[in-house]
This record gives sequence, structure tokens and C-alpha cells, in this order.
Amino acid sequence: MLDTPRANRLHIAFFGRTNSGKSTLLNQLAGQQISVVSEVSGTTTDPVYKSMELLPIGPVVLIDTAGLDDSSQLGGLRTEKTLEVMRKTDLAVLVVSSGTEDFSREEEYLRLLKENSVRTVCVVNRFDGGEASLPPFDIPCLALDARDPAEMGAFKKFLIQNAGTDFEVPPVTAHLVEEGALVMLVMPQDIQAPKGRLILPQVQMTRELLDRRCRVISVVPDGIAPMLEALNRLPDLVITDSQVFKLVNERIPKEVPLTSFSVLMSEMKGDIQSFLDGAKALRSLRPGDRVLIMEACTHHALEGDIARQKLPKLLEKFLGGPVEFTVFSGPGFPENIRDYKLILHCGGCMINRKNMLSKLSEAQQYGVPVTNFGIAIAYMNGMMDRICW
Repeated sequence: MLDTPRANRLHIAFFGRTNSGKSTLLNQLAGQQISVVSEVSGTTTDPVYKSMELLPIGPVVLIDTAGLDDSSQLGGLRTEKTLEVMRKTDLAVLVVSSGTEDFSREEEYLRLLKENSVRTVCVVNRFDGGEASLPPFDIPCLALDARDPAEMGAFKKFLIQNAGTDFEVPPVTAHLVEEGALVMLVMPQDIQAPKGRLILPQVQMTRELLDRRCRVISVVPDGIAPMLEALNRLPDLVITDSQVFKLVNERIPKEVPLTSFSVLMSEMKGDIQSFLDGAKALRSLRPGDRVLIMEACTHHALEGDIARQKLPKLLEKFLGGPVEFTVFSGPGFPENIRDYKLILHCGGCMINRKNMLSKLSEAQQYGVPVTNFGIAIAYMNGMMDRICW
């Protein structure tokens, strides 16, 4: 993996009416044509993504969106995609044409962005290259000509000044181990493991630990005992795949702190206290209740898939009866989340922190508890007092 994962990049999204200059501005910032520019209204359909470096911020992903005023036959679908982008946006750029006199549409955008707790700035696009008055918005505003490359220096400075730090991924092992610690990673390489590579949480935890000068050893579950015998001391921490929580707990000494990649991801990407509180709802579930199992990414499910087989089997055993499960993949929610008693969410390695926090907020509005795969597995195995986070 040579590039910073998209989920760990600052998400800068461009919003505004059709033909306000969003695509032109994004292309100028990126230094290449990423989005198609045309005088035809509604040229941008699905959101367009471009990863790049924006120093001194670092890795970012730029997102071009369809205009929320798209009145074409597919406008409704395009608008929904645009609203979906808001839920993952760290910094929104609201692009306004300098000829705009009625700002009611822009004020609706601002309302939606505020509802989604998105940091927002405004760019007034001077199509004629002349002067432009700034709109009466209570957010930082800048006037520029999106077609002029010479104006990109000021635009980049404007973005840097208003980016904030909310998007930064917090370290998740710093409070668990000191620099130089010995950490064992238990990573099953079964049919579910991607061929020829490690999954993203394993890579991220390894890199964070190495950056902190920790000594990292990686084993499969069957390699735990031989490795413990080969070492002249016990590990300071063991991080395992949640699917083998119970097995690993049985194979390492009780005095060794234990956690999982999924549990650590729940703190990296969301609000771990919300997930811990959500796990308590497992005790109030009854056979026949509806449970939503959510995955942030899509993949081809194989035999023993955690979302479709292992978690449902474990939960039905825990409750002593059948449960009505729905598995949903993607960055958003199905429309009827209020109908579920509990949401079980994956670690969220493929979405950014903003997207996960938006999901937690939306579920809270409907009064539906949310917990994380790893925390749920630990809870149902009676291991909550055993694991650390």
C-alpha cells in the first residue's frame, strides 16, 4: 500500500448550484481535468473523487458533486448522492456564482451542511473576471475566478486556514503501550483474508506501532504458543482479529492486555463510548427482534463471512432463538433504520471518521443503539472485563 488510504484523508467537497463553477475550481486545484466541465446543466452526475497532497495539510481527497438544484430526470438520484457526500465531508466549499442575487438555494445548502456538522467556507466565482460582492453568510468567504490558475495560491491558503484539525485520525495505541513495547498481532490467514495482502486495520496498527518504535510480532492463532515459548518475556499487548477473540483469550496469559483491531478502529473512527453503550442493548434483545448488520465496504462474501454467518450465529446462540437480520453495505443507512432494535457496525476502516460520526448521530436521532463488531463479540463471550481500549 503506497498511498494514504482515502479513509485517512481530509475530505474536501465542492457544493453549489449546477454550473456555478464547482468542477472548474476542483480541476484548477488538482492541476488536471478530473471533472468534465460543460455549459450543459447537470454535467456532473455521480460524485467524482480525486486524491492528492495539499501541503502543509497533507493527503486530501477532493469531491465534486452534482448541483442540488438539478431538475433533470435523474436529478433526484443525483441529489441523494450529493447529500450522502455531506455525511463524509470534513471541509465543504460552497461555490456561488458572482451573478447570484437570490441566495435561498445556498442558504438551504448551508442548513444541510450545518445539520451534518460540516465545517464550511464559501467561494464566489467571478465568471466575468471583475469584482464580486461577498454573500451575507456567517462563514469565511473568498472571491476568485475559478478559471484563473494564478488565483489557486490564494485559494489553497484559504483552504489551509479553514481546514481545522477535526479530521485528523487520533492514535489508538498510545495510551495502551509505551514506546519500545513488545506487541503481538494475531491475524488469521483463512479464506476470508485477502490473497497476498493484509487488511487495512492490520496495516494501520502495524504502522502506528512501528512509528512509536514498538517491536511488532505477527502470528496466526496456531502460532501463539510457539511464539510465547520463543520469547524471553511476555508481550506488553496482544491485538487480535475479533473473530478469534475467545480462542486468543484462552491461549495468552491473563496478565497480558488484550484487544482487537475492530475495537481499536471503533475509537479511531468513531465514539467508542457510544459503541460500548450500544453493546448493553444486546442484553435486552429478544428472539424475533430485527438487527441491522452494517459494513462500510462491499465485498464478495465467502464461506464463514463474519457479517452474514458468524455474527448472526453467535447472536442467536447468545439470545437462545432466531433473530431477523438485515445486512447492509455502503457509507449510508437503509431508509428504515428506526425499525431495528440494534445496529452492529464493522470497524469502518474504509470510511473516514466524519462519516462514522454522522452515522452514530443519525442512529441516535432514531433512538437505535449502535455497537461495533469487535465489542459485540467480546460482550457476547463475556470478555468485556478482559479487553482494553
